[in-house]
This record gives sequence, C-alpha cells and structure tokens, in this order.
Amino acid sequence: MQLIVALLVLTTTRVFAQTTDQMVEKIVKEATENSHLEKLAHELLDVIGPRLVGTPQQLKAHNWAVDTFKEWGIDAKNQQFGEWKGWERGTTHVDLTHPRTVSMEGMILAWSPGTKKGGVEAETAIIPEIADKEEFEAWLKNVKGKYVLVSMPQPTGRPDYNWEEFATEESFQKMKDSRQAQTRAWRENINNTGYNSRTIIAALEDAGAVGIIQSRWSSGFGVNKIFSSRTKKIPTVDVSLEDYGLLYRLTKHGSKPKIKVNATSKDLGRVETFNTIATIPGSEKPDEYIILSAHYDSWDGGTGATDNGTGSITMMEAARILKTVYPNPKRTIIVGLWGSEEQGLNGSRAFVEDNPEVVEGLQALFNQDNGTGRVVRISGQGFLHAYEFMGRWLEPVPNDIKRHIETTFPGTPGGGGSDYASFVAAGAPGFSLSSLSWGYWNYTWHTNRDTYDKIVFDDVRNNAILTAILTYMASEDPEKFPRDRAILPISRRTGERMTWPTPRKANRNGGN
Repeated sequence: MQLIVALLVLTTTRVFAQTTDQMVEKIVKEATENSHLEKLAHELLDVIGPRLVGTPQQLKAHNWAVDTFKEWGIDAKNQQFGEWKGWERGTTHVDLTHPRTVSMEGMILAWSPGTKKGGVEAETAIIPEIADKEEFEAWLKNVKGKYVLVSMPQPTGRPDYNWEEFATEESFQKMKDSRQAQTRAWRENINNTGYNSRTIIAALEDAGAVGIIQSRWSSGFGVNKIFSSRTKKIPTVDVSLEDYGLLYRLTKHGSKPKIKVNATSKDLGRVETFNTIATIPGSEKPDEYIILSAHYDSWDGGTGATDNGTGSITMMEAARILKTVYPNPKRTIIVGLWGSEEQGLNGSRAFVEDNPEVVEGLQALFNQDNGTGRVVRISGQGFLHAYEFMGRWLEPVPNDIKRHIETTFPGTPGGGGSDYASFVAAGAPGFSLSSLSWGYWNYTWHTNRDTYDKIVFDDVRNNAILTAILTYMASEDPEKFPRDRAILPISRRTGERMTWPTPRKANRNGGN
C-alpha cells in the first residue's frame, strides 16, 4: 500500500512538473513572439503622457487601461477611492530678455498657478546673506514685482562619476569640499531668515514676488527633479541647472537680468481619484487571490516612464499573457493599477481598507516599481514560510532570468515606499520585485527625463515573464501561503523589538 501511495505521489509530481514546463514554455513564447510592451508603452507614455493625480490625463489613462483589458477579454473597471485637487498643465515658456536673449528650459510645477495672459516680464532677485529674521523681514520689500531664485546654485553641472573619471584626485576633493561648504552655508542662511525651505516660499509670495524660480538638480547631466508647487497665486517654475546658474550669476553680479514667463494651467476643483482593477476569476478557489500590483500615477515633469509606467505595463502584459495561455486559473488573479501612490500609497491603502475579503484571501501580491531594470531582489518581507513558497514558485523560472535575482528569506517587513507595503502592513503576503537601477535615482526618478526612450524593453520583458510564472505557480499551489511571521527586527535606535507595521488610513481627499 505504501508503495502504491509513493508511486501515485511520484506520478502526480512528474505530471505537474511536465505541465509546469509546458506552461512556462507557453508563457515565454507568448511574451517573446507576441509582446505588446512597446505598443503599451507608446500608448500610455507618448500618447496619454504623465499621470499626475487629479489631472485629465490620469483619468484618460485609467479609461484606456479598462478598454485595453476588455480587448483582451479581461473584466476591468475603475474604482473610485477618494478625491484630489484637479489641475491641468498648459504650456510654459521662460525667456531671458535682458541683458541678452535666451530661450530657457523650464516648466511650472505640479498644481502651480499660471501667469496672467500673455506672461509676466520682471527682474530677478536672490536671497542675500541674512543675519537674522528681522533683517530678512526688512529685505522682503525688495522682492515685490520680481522673480525670486530660491535654490542653491550648484558649483558644478557634472555628475560625480565624470569627476572621478577625468579630474585629479586633488581637484575632485576640492570640488566636493567646496560643495559641502556651500551647502552648509546655504542652509544656515535659510535658517537665519526664520523660515525653512518650504515656509519661505509663502513669505516671498506674500511680499509681492511675481514668481518663484527654482532648480532641483538630480546630480545627472541635464536632469531636474520636478515636484509640486508651494505657491497659491503665483507660478513656481523649475529651470535647468544650466539656465538657473546663468540667472543666478547675472543677478549676483549686478547685471539686473529680466525674464519673461508665460505659463498656463487650469484649476479644476475637486475631482475623483481611481484605481483600475482587472480580474481573471478563479475556477477552483475563487476566494483566494494573486494580485499583480503597480502604481499607475506619476509626477508630470516627464511622462512617468520608469516611475511607474514600466511597472504598470509589466503587470498588464503579464495579465495578457496569462489570459492567453492560462485562461482558467485556480485562484482569482487581480491586476491593481493604483492611483495616488506618489502622495502616500493612497490607492492601494484604500483598496486594503475597502476589500478586507481580498486581503484575507490573498495568496500573494507581486509589486513592481522603481525603474526599467530586470528584477534582481526579492525579500520575504518577514514571513516565516517565504523561503518554502517563494522558492518553489521561482523554481521553474528560466535560469537566464532568475540567475540575476538575490533573495532574502525571511527578510524583514519594510520598504514602505511602494504599494506592496499597504498589504504587508495588513499582515498579507506582498512582495516587491525590486529591479536593477539603470541610473534610476539620479536620472529618471521624478525627473523631466523620465520618458519612453529610457525603457530597456529586454529587461521589462523578462520581468513580465517572471511575474506571469510566479502568478501561475502561486495559483496552482495546493497550499495557501501561511501568515506566520518571523522574529521581528530589532530597532537600531532603541534596541527594542519592532512592532509589525500597522496600516494607516488612506489620504483619500487630499490635495494642495
């Protein structure tokens, strides 16, 4: 009898292994011979563009995703979870008009007011050395009718790796020392005003400045990080490092430069915010779920290609592949394209609050964010059995994909910077498919250079294959992922055991 049972188990194991091999072969074939990635990227990034929360472009992107899923035979809908400040970007033109004419590279920040019709021409001003708040308050009258430059001028526009390659060791060190000293002096001067880098903007606006000019360099050639405006009635404009440095030097040396800014935008009031949710129903265990997760919104300096267009099209493509080769999964497969991640994981956190049955039945969530590179890290997020389950889910992944992946089991809960953290905080198994950098932090993350041409499609294709295989294995697994947690990490600050993170209420109705 024992021999018969053993033979049955061996036969079943062999049949499943053979079936798995066949399924992996189908997934790889569909992903490589019928890839939709380039088309998806073009339509999402080039045609629709950036997906700032509260903008018509974000809503257009959600509607496009629903239509695309339905074309593939996958049920999808937009689920409202809150409201945000509605805003639409227009055009921005910045020109130096005195002492010479230069067309400059710049754009108003997200949610910034525009200029009056036809634009505003005015001189520029810089914050002088200030001894104390009283001196600053006395100086403020000088900003009326002027554009005020509020960023520290950079001592070099070359990235450090350029200095490392070409400069002498002494020259490189001298530059770094100078930059450090200048940064320290700049911060001390701002502190002397009695304000910080955020509150000083309001003081300048109240004093009658016609606009705020900044430059948030990313430490890469020609790249600026573009965030949100802090002004209420006047424009905040980010200009390139090169143009900002020119303006700053001209102002500092008494050339009395003038610029003309002509910027348009629309305040749309309060608007609804959404997650796009697509579903492939489970055939045997419909109340257990695998979620393919990516944040769908972006900042709008570029088109949000690597943050997080690549993660979004990875999950869409993985779902398309699975619907083609694995149309009747055992467990329900959900694609979650989350809104308003950039403002605090709002979309995914709202989904966790609104769908406790999905959180309770979650087999696994696979999230991809932070760049175009191939997946190179997976952590067990502190789940005691992550090694056992993730190990066997990774087993059939082709070696040319999984050989790049470093795993950490059981790992520790953390990395609250992306949407899987919303589920981990609720005790559910969410995993980050962390990718290779490709210069993400200093070239594309929240910058004006985060565009289609930065995508490395071979890496994204591998990520779609990886995600599809992990999803298939998690769906077919006869066991449900257990939620036992490993020993919690020790706080580096207090030496005490850290508590498991608790979910925070989503900021559903925020906005500037």
